[in-house]
Amino acid sequence: MKFGSVPTETAVGAILAHSLRVERGRISKGSLLSETDAEALRQAGYESVTVARLEPGDVGEDAAAERLAERLTDRNIRHGRPGTGRCNLHATERGLLVIDEDAVAGVNAVDEAITLATLRPYAVIEARQLVATVKIINFAVPEARLAEVEAMLEKAGPVLRIAPFRPLRAGLIQTTVEGSKPSLIGKAVDITKGRLARIGASLERTATCPHEIQAIRGAVADMAGSVDLLLLIGASAIMDRRDVIPSALVAAGGSIERLGMPVDPGNLTLVGSLGEVAVVAMPGSARSPRLHGTDWILERIAAGVEVSDADVAAMGVGGLLLEIPSRPAPRDQDSRRKEPGVAAIVLAAGRSSRMGGANKLLEPIDGAPMIRRTVEQVLASRASPVTVVTGRDAPQIGAALDGLPVTIVHNPDFATGMSTSLKAGIESLSPDVDAAVICLGDMPALDPATIDAMIEIFAYEENGEIVVPTRDGRRGNPVLWSRRFFPEMAAVSGDRGARTLLTRYASVIAEAEVDDPGILLDLDTPAALDAFRRGDGGGQG
Repeated sequence: MKFGSVPTETAVGAILAHSLRVERGRISKGSLLSETDAEALRQAGYESVTVARLEPGDVGEDAAAERLAERLTDRNIRHGRPGTGRCNLHATERGLLVIDEDAVAGVNAVDEAITLATLRPYAVIEARQLVATVKIINFAVPEARLAEVEAMLEKAGPVLRIAPFRPLRAGLIQTTVEGSKPSLIGKAVDITKGRLARIGASLERTATCPHEIQAIRGAVADMAGSVDLLLLIGASAIMDRRDVIPSALVAAGGSIERLGMPVDPGNLTLVGSLGEVAVVAMPGSARSPRLHGTDWILERIAAGVEVSDADVAAMGVGGLLLEIPSRPAPRDQDSRRKEPGVAAIVLAAGRSSRMGGANKLLEPIDGAPMIRRTVEQVLASRASPVTVVTGRDAPQIGAALDGLPVTIVHNPDFATGMSTSLKAGIESLSPDVDAAVICLGDMPALDPATIDAMIEIFAYEENGEIVVPTRDGRRGNPVLWSRRFFPEMAAVSGDRGARTLLTRYASVIAEAEVDDPGILLDLDTPAALDAFRRGDGGGQG
């Protein structure tokens, strides 16, 4: 790849390295410069510009990122569409993230332009959560370097995978001595139930017995036949493999894998087994809901991941948990920490009053009705499911969408304004939808990557409860709304939709800057439609 400053008149066909302002707005970095762009840059006073030119043997950033992401995709990890050299990977189910750390380091050592970033190993992952991203930080990479990484990933096998949690049945045995408080026994049961619930396991049996070898041996033998996981909390801490609880486990026919772990709290945890039953003896500190070394052990057991002596020994890096006051809430209670479920509502019920009688949504665009072109663009995004609200010419609109995987909702009150169609769409959504992208039916040029960028912002930015796309500083459509606004959106009236809420909730609006002229397209008149068909930018105000 060639990179550097060139005279503006020679920059046609090159990739612009840095965004530049021109009279019509801005030419974004990464744009393939046309003759029109070069002329606009010259008129703006740029005698030279910094560009990149791909050479034979180079692979463009998006194609390279997607090729590597495909090598990292597993049966429960999928990748999205690439954009600006980035391709994200998301989990498809809940479980534990297992990473070949050596392979990741190897990928990142091949070429500084090729990067792979992941969440921490053995993190608890929710379905749809972002787990890794491939980013090409130059505009291209040599095919030879890309092929080297691909061969490395092929040889390594699964570099990333989600180990799903299994619905384990657990039992809890607590030992007592003279003076043991009944309140502590009850507290430990409640805390353990919560600890297990986070990993999809259930506490099926509980028992107490004296803190004596034979009593514990009997309780272990009695419970082991009916559970997959056996937990113990002793009245006294385990100080040696020859102490009471380890001795009782061995006497019952079990074995000890590890006593002690470099995680605090949790130092005095014992990991062992009794036949096919996993055994974990927890110290008294596990009666607290705070994050505990035992959580790391239980997560791996529930996910079917081996917990060897070496595995426990390797937990010391990051194992100082004392500064974390409590166990975080399960991630599925926090939609801001996973890729959310974002639906799309396409409003296709309007009267087309400025079109002189015709329904613009049925007008042909590249051989298909406008509404079909719009819905196809929305379906190509990550938004799902997609609902189309019909009104005028509902049978014809439905026929235009034949074969597309959408839900059609009819609004018989469409003539009273857009608000009724918005309400019909909102009320059709399922309870597990976290947000909705409200699209207009006359947006056939909308880039699906725009919707994906909005979803990313909603998922990972604190003040992104409403996301609006912008281009050159101008706001456009569609708009993404968090579920918290659905009741108010369904209550608006008239023909302004939910726009009145944008002013009221300005503090939680995030803007998605996109290079997508489709967000500003206005096809309300025959003249604008004709200009759009000619490809001269008509309808962009």
